Amino acid sequence: MATPSIVGVILSLVLALKYVALQAEARAFFVFGDSLVDSGNNNYLVTTARADSPPYGIDYPTHRPTGRFSNGLNIPDLISKRIGSESVLPYLSPALRGQRLLNGANFASAGIGILNDTGVQFINIIRMYRQLEYFQEYQRRARALVGVDQTKRLVKGALVLITVGGNDFVNNYYLIPYSARSRQFSVPNYVKYLISEYEKLLMKLYKLGARRVLVTGTGPMGCVPAELAMRGTNGGCSAELQRAASLYNPQLVQMLKGLNKKIGKTVFVAANTQQSHLDFISNPRAYGFTTTKRACCGQGPYNGLGLCTAASNLCPNRDLYAFWDAFHPSEKANRLIVEQIYSGTTKYMDPMNLSTIMTLDARA
Repeated sequence: MATPSIVGVILSLVLALKYVALQAEARAFFVFGDSLVDSGNNNYLVTTARADSPPYGIDYPTHRPTGRFSNGLNIPDLISKRIGSESVLPYLSPALRGQRLLNGANFASAGIGILNDTGVQFINIIRMYRQLEYFQEYQRRARALVGVDQTKRLVKGALVLITVGGNDFVNNYYLIPYSARSRQFSVPNYVKYLISEYEKLLMKLYKLGARRVLVTGTGPMGCVPAELAMRGTNGGCSAELQRAASLYNPQLVQMLKGLNKKIGKTVFVAANTQQSHLDFISNPRAYGFTTTKRACCGQGPYNGLGLCTAASNLCPNRDLYAFWDAFHPSEKANRLIVEQIYSGTTKYMDPMNLSTIMTLDARA
């Protein structure tokens, strides 16, 4: 009879061989960031930043809430489809083991920002430094399954998505009048500070092995239903938050170009999600939306106040709405954003889109 240690070695060998076979079909995918890309990590945490009750998930294949801040699929799900892999599991999911572990992992956590003091009101969330620690832990777990060399190849060949920064404005600087950060910094200086802190995080990610990283900018923060309800002027976007986004996004692109220059190759690719959203806002009907101001789920002006719950107003056709809740895009909007990530011009993707990345990497 085989001893447990021999059985373990055999299982590891089987997984390693399986991984080599699967490598040709799909690359691993790692996700970092906030609620725009969280696929359910916060379900495992004691926090108010959760999307684990109806009507969240109403249009998900299971029609049940999953922890995604969406009526259905989110951006990571849709990118996974584009790269030919199944959706990666939240890192805290007990199901993330064996072959599922080798597909990659989602480390994102709703409420977090670039800065550690962002989202303090949500208490127990996975801040960026901790997400990077989990990435290190992930690599230790992968090494135990397939060895050092295979793990290095897995991480180096992976696609990485990072979406963070919006909460540093809406859940920090502008959270309350005279917030600590707004007393410390003017908006232009705060933006510079965020960019410098973000640069440090991205270099850590690079040092941990990431070699293809999609970095999304903030959306048009002043135009989300929550901000229209609280700060909008005569039905228009919040000028102050729009100004912040217009300062932040171009500086983010320049910072990424600087990092690529320093590294000597294109590791970081900027995704202009603000432009995608502005397209919807300026011409909703061209994209099949009847409204880009009112959330599908919520209450108050623009359905922009409070949380989306079973007691909230709920639209019957989510595809007609650009926003699912007060802050987050609908699945339909997510699909349009991912279409631009995949095949958009340099207006949306700098210096290249995902389809170009996949073509180049297939030749490498």
